[in-house]
Amino acid sequence: MTTTLTPELLLSAYANGVFPMAEHRDDDDVFWVDPRHRGILPLDAFHISRSLRKTIRSNRFRVTFDQDFDGVVTGCATRDETWINDMLTDLYGQLHRGGVAHSVEVWDGETLVGGVFGIALGGAFFGESMFSTRTDASKLALAYLVDRLRVGGFTLFDTQFITPHLASLGGLEISRAAYRASLSAALKEDAAFDRQGSVTDPYSLLQRNAQTS
Repeated sequence: MTTTLTPELLLSAYANGVFPMAEHRDDDDVFWVDPRHRGILPLDAFHISRSLRKTIRSNRFRVTFDQDFDGVVTGCATRDETWINDMLTDLYGQLHRGGVAHSVEVWDGETLVGGVFGIALGGAFFGESMFSTRTDASKLALAYLVDRLRVGGFTLFDTQFITPHLASLGGLEISRAAYRASLSAALKEDAAFDRQGSVTDPYSLLQRNAQTS
């Protein structure tokens, strides 16, 4: 357990393959996690279902990047079950202001209805959490995030664990040793979250996904 976690220590932990979690939202402490089997989402195997493809084409939702980082973290932390406490919320905010933590926001009009956030180091992106209050909103956020990571030169998308939701999108589990080998290689890459520039149009996203999946 620790109560002295700093942004620098947090980044060092990620670079060494471990990450912090709290038991629950109101817990004052966090603990380190180093899973025997790690969840990843291969960037060249992301699966866009027919229904998600239809949602992307519809332009029903608006997608932005790094426009409401705090709102996305809050959305992830206010669910019935969450591992994000006040300490981690504050640290993620510091990392975002330092240009290391990033978010994808999904909007229905002016209402934030979904999103995902994580931390970028070299060519590794550590996905922290996502939330959704509309059908397909979190899947849409992931689709745009995966596209941005591909264009930005990332080679590893760490999801920590695998859920049925992530598995349906192409996520899988690998051993701790395989993960650390992938992490070591990814950290040497010169990737950039902002390389893509502004939000891509839906048709370009779908075309790039078809070429890689």
